[in-house]
Amino acid sequence: MTTSRTVEEKNQEIATSYLRALEGGAVGAELEAFFHEDAVIHVLPNRIAPQGQLRDRATAVADAAKGKKLLRAQRYAVRSSIAKGDTVALEVEWTGTLAVGFGSLQEGHELRAHIAIFLELRDGRIVSQRNYDCYEPW
Repeated sequence: MTTSRTVEEKNQEIATSYLRALEGGAVGAELEAFFHEDAVIHVLPNRIAPQGQLRDRATAVADAAKGKKLLRAQRYAVRSSIAKGDTVALEVEWTGTLAVGFGSLQEGHELRAHIAIFLELRDGRIVSQRNYDCYEPW
């Protein structure tokens, strides 16, 4: 007997696959495939982006390529995930290892952040992403 997955289960799977792709250094078409053509990514103000950031799909994909040059590695540890309909909320602990110096930090330094990510999906793709990134002191 085959059981079909719910919309929520499918969306959580997409969200997890998206984070694994980011972890693996996905750029270009591989990353773009996660986003709906109308995607809007909103990063709320934080230590790295004090004014916050608002990006469309193309800008988000371009920024990922830039980020790949800054980070040797990054990990997303999902602490909790809740889905309702087309919305997925994730509580994530992020660690990024610098590939180059950043401000007063040396290459190899590990940055850590506690992140809440809210994804809205349409047609199996991310149409909206809101990030609340809380970086640990450095």
